Amino acid sequence: MIRLSSEEQAYLSGAFGPGAQQAMEIIVALGRIYSAERLVPVGSVQVAGVSYRNLGEAGLDFLRRWAAQGAQVRVPTTLNPAGMDLTAWRELGFSEEFARRQQEVIAAYRRLGVRTTCTCTPYLAGNRPGLGEHVAWAESSAVSYANAVLGARTNREGGPSALAAAITGRTAAYGLHRDENRRATLVVEVRCPVRSQADFGALGYLVGQAARNGVPYFVGLGDEVSAVSLKAIGAAMAASGAVALYHVAGVTPEAGRHIIAPDHRTMVVDDLRPAYRALDSATRSIDLVWFGCPHAGLEEIEEVVRLLDGRRVRTPLWITTAREVRRRAVEEGLVAAIEAAGGRVVSDMCAVVAPMRELGFRTLATPSAKGAFYLPSHAGVQVRYGDVRRCVEAAVRGSWPE
Repeated sequence: MIRLSSEEQAYLSGAFGPGAQQAMEIIVALGRIYSAERLVPVGSVQVAGVSYRNLGEAGLDFLRRWAAQGAQVRVPTTLNPAGMDLTAWRELGFSEEFARRQQEVIAAYRRLGVRTTCTCTPYLAGNRPGLGEHVAWAESSAVSYANAVLGARTNREGGPSALAAAITGRTAAYGLHRDENRRATLVVEVRCPVRSQADFGALGYLVGQAARNGVPYFVGLGDEVSAVSLKAIGAAMAASGAVALYHVAGVTPEAGRHIIAPDHRTMVVDDLRPAYRALDSATRSIDLVWFGCPHAGLEEIEEVVRLLDGRRVRTPLWITTAREVRRRAVEEGLVAAIEAAGGRVVSDMCAVVAPMRELGFRTLATPSAKGAFYLPSHAGVQVRYGDVRRCVEAAVRGSWPE
């Protein structure tokens, strides 16, 4: 039985309007399904379900109805990537029809009061929760980063449940909001070199398959793992499994022997090659080289600029990032350097949820394990998977370097 405060009960009875009532009904229903005893206030929300390619007319109508009922978010709320760059869509080859529908989705979210950041890295765009803070985030890689790297507390929300939490300012206290569910269920002993972003993604791919929706605890990675590496490993585990929280000994804020469950399993990883074989294809031709899944930070853009070393690309090169990160990259001259090489720094979108085949892309190279995992099934393209250096060389040469 869920105990509701007087304010929460007022939401449920319709005192704040039909839209807010529907939102609280969703939150309470989830709480009952998962045997939550109470609701908790959330500090922020990240909403998924943005690309028109995924939402379609049914999803757009759902958002419009909620907005028409007067629903408004009451906590800071950010938005997942769209299916295109909202300002440069025409130059990138998106159709007028798709652009019009995508803009209608964005307009519906704006009516609800959502900050239309359109990024899967809200923590790089001002939405950065603190240690122990309860939030309600959708988008699997963002959830992983919030829980593991920032030490915030969120379940892997769906689009409607996250939006309901934004409208009510509440979520049900179950799953990873509770201490006992944040203990590690799988200890991962890493016994092979893990150096590049692609290596961390490959490791995450293997561990995600084994952990499924459990909580891994990594030992053997050292204590100087970068935020970029943590982003890569978390995104891969969330894609190949359903991992929403992990710990790295000596690195992440909740890591410690006390966090390991007594009945945990142990996994040894001494070879990353099975992951590379699973994520890679045999194609030599490359139509697009893509960085930024999850969205790139400044240091990742800087690395591509450094590896290009003034050379021009023969194959289109895109770096997807949050619009706020792109603004900073413009100020630091990074966007100009990428464009001088013939590449693009693209905002707002993700290739996984974009109509890539309509844009003429059939093959793609990326250092992202999450992207390599999803692109064949979601976007219908063949993928070459390798480290950042190799992907840059593919862009410069115009084909995958053997």
